[in-house]
Amino acid sequence: MRLLSRPRYLATMAEEIATNAAAAETAAGKTTTKSRWPSLLRWIPTSTDHIIAAEKRLLSLVRTPYLQEQVNIGSGPPGSKIRWFRSTSNEPRFINTVTFASAADSPTLVMVHGYGASQGFFFRNFDALASKFRVIAMDQLGWGGSSRPDFTCKSTEETEAWFIDSFEEWRKAKNLSNFILLGHSFGGYVAAKYAIKHPEHVKHLILVGPAGFSAGTEMSERIVQFRATWKGAILNHLWESNFTPQKIIRGLGPWGPDMVRRYTSARFGSYSSGDMLKEDESNLLTDYVYHTLAAKASGELCLKYIFSFGAFARKPLVHIASEWKVPTTFIYGTDDWMNYRGAQEARKQMKVPCEIIRVPQGGHFVFIDNPKGFHAAVFYACRRFLSPDPDHESLPEGLTSA
Repeated sequence: MRLLSRPRYLATMAEEIATNAAAAETAAGKTTTKSRWPSLLRWIPTSTDHIIAAEKRLLSLVRTPYLQEQVNIGSGPPGSKIRWFRSTSNEPRFINTVTFASAADSPTLVMVHGYGASQGFFFRNFDALASKFRVIAMDQLGWGGSSRPDFTCKSTEETEAWFIDSFEEWRKAKNLSNFILLGHSFGGYVAAKYAIKHPEHVKHLILVGPAGFSAGTEMSERIVQFRATWKGAILNHLWESNFTPQKIIRGLGPWGPDMVRRYTSARFGSYSSGDMLKEDESNLLTDYVYHTLAAKASGELCLKYIFSFGAFARKPLVHIASEWKVPTTFIYGTDDWMNYRGAQEARKQMKVPCEIIRVPQGGHFVFIDNPKGFHAAVFYACRRFLSPDPDHESLPEGLTSA
């Protein structure tokens, strides 16, 4: 696998975004003239129905029976004048949810996806995890097959509330409590913030390659230098303009699916450090990812309010680690570009049990790259709920403690 440092990763991304953004603008411009651009080629249709259908095809790879449902969370938080957020519509909103069959006494594991992803990204994990947990995976408000209200948040505080409050309304509607909460990347940020605000509902927190533990003040000299280059300037401008990767996919119209295919083939194929996707997995994931990315922009627009350029949190979690009230396990792939040292710094301030596990042959999507190693890490993290003698459980072979 070719590993890139954060500055090199950003430089490469700058070149790709600059090229693709230009192509997207060109394609989008052409769509305004019907006579010059056949309607069939202007776009590839997508909708919530398309997303759910693609999800169903992807989850056909999962053997465990499951229930898919749209959970009604109302039009906004009770008693709030703000309706997810400032929407002019009073229509109820829904959270797309899948619940997998399990033994009656299994502990509940709630799984929250990361930025630009959806719950289907965990398709390689559902069978193994459902053997020991009651697994419930959900699409955050504004992503995947969930409702996509107009996103009009104007601050970090409002944006955090969008995700935390909608998750809490979903929890109420599902009548959940005393569950294990697992969040990946940006989903880890949301899960951590939720657990701080509502610790009474979460008995253990699992953060997988979580975003939000690094602040802009921690930028290395190389990143500072990169931001001063034309490539860095382009990326910073696009970031602050809230130009998201999804806009490129939409702007490329009929070429969007091919771009997604090239990404999934590279990220989970030639650049993978673990178990490469099989052809059917790659095709079904590509189809699913395209429809989730090309749908109406909503939750994706949180990006600039939560992070500054370079994925540095505007309100770093490490600064509130002393407020942690829930035992926590961090899981990182050894090749994850998210730095586990931020978790180490946070642990120094925590007053609750905390451990950090690193999984070999795994990058930021460790649960796809090395499913077996990821499952072993999750089972070990939850040994208090799964083992009759948790104190004598040893760290599974191949995993390391940081």
